Amino acid sequence: MTDPGPPIVGQVIGVDDATPLEFWVAVAPDRTLQLDDVVALDRTLPDGRVVHIFGVVSQLRARHEGAVFQSDVFLISEGVLPGQVSEAALVQPTRFEPEILVPPLPGTPVRIATDLERDVALSFDMVAHDRRLPAGLSRADEPVYLDFDFVDGTKGAHINISGISGVATKTSYATFLLYSIFHSAALGAAATNTKALIFNVKGEDLLFLDQHNGMLDEQAALRYKPMGLQPGPFRDVGILAPPRPGDPNATPATGSRKLGVHPFYWTIAEFCQQRLMPFLFADAEDERQQYTIVAQAVTDRLAALEEAGDGAVSFDGRLIRTFNELVSAIEDKLIPVDPDDAPDQRWTGRAVGSGTINAFVRRLSSARRHVEHLVRADVSDGRRSGLDLDAHQVTVVDIHSLHDRAKRFVVGVVLRQAFDAKERSGSALPLQFVVLDELNKYAPRDSSSPIKEILLDVAERGRSLGIILIGAQQTASEVERRVVANSAIRVVGRLDAAEARRDEYGFLPAVARQRATILKPGSMYLAQPRLPVPLLIEFPFPAWATRPAEVGRASGDASPSDEDPFAGLG
Repeated sequence: MTDPGPPIVGQVIGVDDATPLEFWVAVAPDRTLQLDDVVALDRTLPDGRVVHIFGVVSQLRARHEGAVFQSDVFLISEGVLPGQVSEAALVQPTRFEPEILVPPLPGTPVRIATDLERDVALSFDMVAHDRRLPAGLSRADEPVYLDFDFVDGTKGAHINISGISGVATKTSYATFLLYSIFHSAALGAAATNTKALIFNVKGEDLLFLDQHNGMLDEQAALRYKPMGLQPGPFRDVGILAPPRPGDPNATPATGSRKLGVHPFYWTIAEFCQQRLMPFLFADAEDERQQYTIVAQAVTDRLAALEEAGDGAVSFDGRLIRTFNELVSAIEDKLIPVDPDDAPDQRWTGRAVGSGTINAFVRRLSSARRHVEHLVRADVSDGRRSGLDLDAHQVTVVDIHSLHDRAKRFVVGVVLRQAFDAKERSGSALPLQFVVLDELNKYAPRDSSSPIKEILLDVAERGRSLGIILIGAQQTASEVERRVVANSAIRVVGRLDAAEARRDEYGFLPAVARQRATILKPGSMYLAQPRLPVPLLIEFPFPAWATRPAEVGRASGDASPSDEDPFAGLG
């Protein structure tokens, strides 16, 4: 480590304070430093020990030395006044080896950290090779790693991604991380049994993860090599989509993909016996409404109904096969034919006013058209829902075409199914990854709902259970604090200027917050526990198809360099 390595790029400045937290480096006239460059320098202590100091360039400045007035720039340029241009770089230390926190001395030579020194600067040397999770590339196409111990629950868990929709490419980066998890050495032998659940919340981009991306040319594919990844599609993918409304055969409602897609729905018996009713009322602030008392009582009564075969239930001698029939039967229990009769308190929970009952009935009735094709026992061929989260390594649940109310219902029910399965197993292994965008809808900061409670359980107890959330949202300031705070890994793409000033992004230095407002698609800030400063990374063009036009095209038909390679990606 005493080898000076690459040529000296500058020296520590003596006219600005140098501290263990930051210091300025004067850039040599024949050298250049860029933002995000990793540098190294040494300081010899009075007792002869040498402290190796490493850091990342976080800001740059250039100025005329010798100028007094702004207009002096013209005189200096014309040679009338003496003066020269100086460049300086602000360095934020990332590591002291050994850990003796002393400032660098003015005049100390500074060099670019490469190879082993770069690994030490970014603490990669502290992570075993088989625990290094490729997380992206530097601007010089050098690999950037995550310590998988902070992903799989060993020391921490969960990943949170923020950024503007359509520009920050949050979903693209989430799927890249998932690809890296399954195709790197991080999981080892556990990769075979590890599962991932992805909710496709917008468009049909995630319905082609198992298809080769025909727009991936050789140059784009080479960016996977430094990370030790082989580009290609996901290996084992199951695609689930809701049935078409009104279709007796429960044909999956997908537009661009027809093959390999299976429908998902719940039978009437499953809806009743698994107590799924509360997930119909997962809108903001619903938990604070009085009618939820009635909803809970109805849920309890439905759970006692017996299955009558093929997913139907027997309700006071009536065979219930459709959601509409179930709603009508519930209304008959809550609203007596004779207005003078009191409602059955077994169904209302306690003595409540007619206004509360009517509020529940109105909301239940309004859910009919949104979820009637998702809760049914009238499928002509009698096939089951197909919601087997263990059938494939990666399961994509497509909900993009559903109404928001139905989306919340599906997300809540599927998450509970996954969470309950992990609790029953009693073991954190095999891991279950969950990818969910639009967290602000499902775990909003200022409301309560059954979905939010499940997401809080995942965030707070998922680490011990082996269920790992890769969550994303446009604005972290609108997501429940505990969901974001429990994420060991934080990722930020392009941000709105107002959002960037929020406290939720306090882990970003001021310069990084400002820079986040102009990040290009495919660039992200990555913050992880092992490093005191976030790193700017890029991730390669997806090797799996992200839209129908990319499926089945010969490699080389189009190049990502012909246009913005991340255009259209979420």
